[in-house]
Amino acid sequence: MTEPIRVSVVDDHPVFRLGMVGLLGSLPGIEVVSQAASAAEAFDRVDDGVDVVLMDLHLGDDSGIETTRDLVRRIPHLAVLVVTMDEDDESVVAAMRAGARGYLLKSSSPEQVERGIRAVAAGEAILGPQVAARAMATLTSGRTAVRVPFPELSDREREVLDLLARGYDNTTIARRMVLSPKTVRNHVSNVLNKLAVPDRATAMIQAREAGLGMD
Repeated sequence: MTEPIRVSVVDDHPVFRLGMVGLLGSLPGIEVVSQAASAAEAFDRVDDGVDVVLMDLHLGDDSGIETTRDLVRRIPHLAVLVVTMDEDDESVVAAMRAGARGYLLKSSSPEQVERGIRAVAAGEAILGPQVAARAMATLTSGRTAVRVPFPELSDREREVLDLLARGYDNTTIARRMVLSPKTVRNHVSNVLNKLAVPDRATAMIQAREAGLGMD
């Protein structure tokens, strides 16, 4: 007999979480083994026996992106399927870079959720229809490769610098990148150190001169 897919649901909204648990419990071959409302609960309740985690990107004061990264680092075989309201490109890219294997919107149908769980459990990557349409539009937009500015920065630090160059404060950057404010502060500090500049204003000038923050 085939073992069921063991799923954990991580979402801070109890109505959605309990509804999802109820839906998954009605599907053959899928077993909900735990649920969590915060990053701390997820770290406590998601163990090696879990196959798939359904992850929201906003967990109160915690970031689902950071929680995904930490869980996948701790449990390499874990398949994270993001199920969220956020459909912007930044959230999709950040989630997949953090190790998520799939990305669905909360408006997805039960059939799409079931298909997503079975796909990521089988090692596939999956994007919901709306997300996939945006991705294809980007891939077919004819954009050409350009020189990457500030190669000494990590991809994440370069993203932070780009948003800083647009004049955003840490709170706005955290919201757009789906990170905690503390993590953004750390990234900004690292950027200033690597660029050897004394403050945000100087970093902003250098970034804009290099073409960041100009879109």
